[in-house]
Amino acid sequence: MNVFDRYAPFIQNYIYHSGWQALRGVQNAAGEAIFGTEDNVLLTASTASGKTEAAFFPILTLLDEDPPNSVGVLYIAPLKALINDQFGRLTELCEEADITVTRWHGDAPQSQKRKLLRKPRGILQITPESLEALLITKHMEIPSLFGDLRFIVIDELHSLLRGDRGLQTFCLIERLCKTAGCHPRRVGLSATIGDPEAAGRFLATGSGRRTIIPRFDGGREVWHLSMEHFYNTAPQADEDQSTLLEVSVLEPPTDMAPKAADPGYGYIFEHTRGKKCLIFTNSREECETVCQCLRQYCEVNHEPDRFLIHHGNLSASYRESAEEEMKDDNSLMSVCATATLELGIDIGRLERAFQIDAPFTVSGFLQRMGRTGRRGNPSEMWFVMREDHPLPRTMLPEMIPWYLIQGIALVQLYIEERFVEPPRTGRLPYSLLYHQTMSTLASCGEMTPGELASRVLKLSCFEPVKQDDYRMLLRHLLELDHISRTENGGLILGLTGERLVNDFKFYAVFQENVEYAVRSGAEELGTIVKPPPVGDKIAIAGRVWAVDEVDHKKRVVYCTLVKGRVPAYFGDVAGEIHTRILERMYGVLQDQKDYPYLMRHAVCRLADARDTFRKSGMGERPLVHLGGNMWALFPWLGSYAFLALERFLKIRCGQRLGLKGLNSSRPYYLQFTMNATEEGFYRITAEEAAKDFEPLELLNPKEVPVFEKYDEYVPPELVRKGFACGVLDIEGMKRRVLGWTKSSNPAYHADIP
Repeated sequence: MNVFDRYAPFIQNYIYHSGWQALRGVQNAAGEAIFGTEDNVLLTASTASGKTEAAFFPILTLLDEDPPNSVGVLYIAPLKALINDQFGRLTELCEEADITVTRWHGDAPQSQKRKLLRKPRGILQITPESLEALLITKHMEIPSLFGDLRFIVIDELHSLLRGDRGLQTFCLIERLCKTAGCHPRRVGLSATIGDPEAAGRFLATGSGRRTIIPRFDGGREVWHLSMEHFYNTAPQADEDQSTLLEVSVLEPPTDMAPKAADPGYGYIFEHTRGKKCLIFTNSREECETVCQCLRQYCEVNHEPDRFLIHHGNLSASYRESAEEEMKDDNSLMSVCATATLELGIDIGRLERAFQIDAPFTVSGFLQRMGRTGRRGNPSEMWFVMREDHPLPRTMLPEMIPWYLIQGIALVQLYIEERFVEPPRTGRLPYSLLYHQTMSTLASCGEMTPGELASRVLKLSCFEPVKQDDYRMLLRHLLELDHISRTENGGLILGLTGERLVNDFKFYAVFQENVEYAVRSGAEELGTIVKPPPVGDKIAIAGRVWAVDEVDHKKRVVYCTLVKGRVPAYFGDVAGEIHTRILERMYGVLQDQKDYPYLMRHAVCRLADARDTFRKSGMGERPLVHLGGNMWALFPWLGSYAFLALERFLKIRCGQRLGLKGLNSSRPYYLQFTMNATEEGFYRITAEEAAKDFEPLELLNPKEVPVFEKYDEYVPPELVRKGFACGVLDIEGMKRRVLGWTKSSNPAYHADIP
C-alpha cells in the first residue's frame, strides 16, 4: 500500500506545506495498520518520531471519507498541558477539512464545551478525570456525543500501565462504549514500552479486538550521556587519587558558582549558561530547592535570572509561562521540573537535560532523555548524583552511593536488554471498585443491586473480584450512608455519598493532599500542604515567601516575597522501583566493567563502592554482620517484594530469629539486631518461606493498611485482602529467600541473573 496516496487531499497538502521529503517509518507502518485492518493499534516509537501524525493522518482520512454523526475521535491524555499542546497542532491539521477539535478539561473554555454538546463532531481531547466527570454530569448526552465514535487515541500509554489511574481510564472507556452503543478502535501511543505484547493486551482490555503492533525501522538511537557524582562538600571522590584518570566528557567540568555552595548545583549552574535546558528532579521539594539555589547563583555572579520552574503545585500561569519559554527556540532559559515536563509536550529545540539523582524507573529516564534531541539532534542527558560525606561512625549500608548505582543500572538495563517496566497485573483494585460503583450510581441513578453488580463487575479490571466481596462492599456503603436503599429496594447515592461525589476531587483516583492556595497580593502562586505559622517562610515558585496570614477555613496562605533559602514541602512520596533495577544494581557493584559515560568523580566513587562491596562480603551473601548482634540485609528486591520481605521477617520469622529494631531504607537494605546466627537466619527464613501460608498472614491481626485513595471507604476485610494479595509481591519475595539456600554456602550470586 502506498500510504501517502491513501491519505486525504488535505493531509497530503499539509505534508507538502510542512516541507516533508518523505513519510517516516512509523507513519507508513501506522497507515498500513489503520487503513488495512479493523484492529486496535499500538504505536511505539521514540519521542519526536511523529507518532501523533502517524496515528491522525489515517484516522482523519477515514473521518473525511465517511463523516461520523457524533464525535469521531476521543483523544485521552494524562496531562492538560499535553492536550493544550496537541490542540494547536491538531487544529492546524484539521482546519482545511473543517474537522473541529475541542478541549474538555478544567481550564478549557465553557463556550467550546457548550458548542460541542449542541453539535457533537470532530475530535474531543480529554483527561481521564474530565472523562469521569463527563460520564457523571452529562450521562444523558453520552449517546448523542459518542454514538458514532470511531477511534479512541490514548497518548503516553505507558503512564497508565501500572496504577489505578490506568485501570480507571479503561473502565471509563468500557462504560462510555456501553452507554453510547459504539465500538471504536483504540490506538495507543508511547515512546517507552518495554513489553509491547503485554501493553497491547492492556490496550485491548474489554474491546473485543486484537491489537496490532506495527514493526518498522526506527533508525539508530544516538545519545550524549554523562553521569557525575558530587559530595555536597569538599573533598570530592577523586581528590585523593594519585592515579590520573582518563575520562571522556562532553565539556571540561568547571564550577564558577560560589565555592562554599553545593558543588552539584554549581556544576548545573555553569553548564546551563548560554543554553536552553531542562533540570529534572524526583520531587517538587527538590525542584524548589534547586531553583532557589540556581537563582541565588545568578545574584552572586551578577547575572540576570535565567531559571524557571514547573511542577504540579504551581499555578497555571507559572506552568504555562515556563512551557511558552521552552517553545521559543531563541530562549536561553532553563526550567527546573518534575515529571510534569516528562511527557510529550512540544518544547522545541532543547539542548540538554539534567537529572538530579536517579529516577525511579527506566521509563522515566527514557522519557526525560527523550525531551532533548529533537529535530535531528542526539538526545543529551547529564546525570548529577549527590550525597553527603559519610561520618566516621557511618555503618556499611550508608557507604554505598545508592543513587549513583541506581542510575547506572537504569541506563545499562535499557542499553543491554531494552528493558522497560511492564504493565502491573494481578491486583485487586477495591479502592477503584468503590470509586466506579459510586460513579456508576451517580451517572445512572437508581439501580437494583443486581443491575449495579452487572454493570460494575463486568468491567474487565474487576474480573478477579468475587461477587461475595462486592456484596460486602455494598453492605458497608449502606452502613456509611454512601449509598441508600429506596422503597422499591433499589440503590441510590446516600447523602454522605452525594457530598463526596459532588466534590470535583472525586474524579481523580490518585492520592491528593489537603492543599492550601498560596497568594501574594493578586498573584496566584500555587498550592502547598501543611502551611507553617504566620511569620515563618515557605518555598514555592522557586522563591522564598514570608507567611503573612493563613486562612484555614478558605485554605489560603497570604505571603510576601523575601530573600533567603528554605526547604519546600508538598507531601511527595517515593516512587515504585522494579526488581530488575535492584538486580542490575547488584551486577553494577559486582563486576569491574567500565561505563564510558561516567565522569571523573563518578568513576572514583564507583570504584570506592565496589571496593566496599567486595570487602564487606555483600557480593557473596545478602546478610552482612555489622558487629555485635547487628546485621544488614541486602535482598536486591523491588518495592513490593521488599515490602513483603519486611513483613515476612517481622511477622513470620521475628520470634524465631529474636529479631529487634528492624529499620529499612526501602528498597535498598534492612538493618536489625537478632539473636540467631547467620546460618540460623538462612535456615529459618527458608523454612518459613517454604510453608504454604496465606498472604493475609503478613498483616497484623487488626491492621488495615490504607494504600489507595478510597481504601478508607472500603470494608477493612477487603482492604486487608487487596493489600496482601494485590500489593505485596509475596511470590517474588519467596523466590529470593529460597534462593539464598540453593547451595550449602548461601552464596547470593546463585540467585541473581
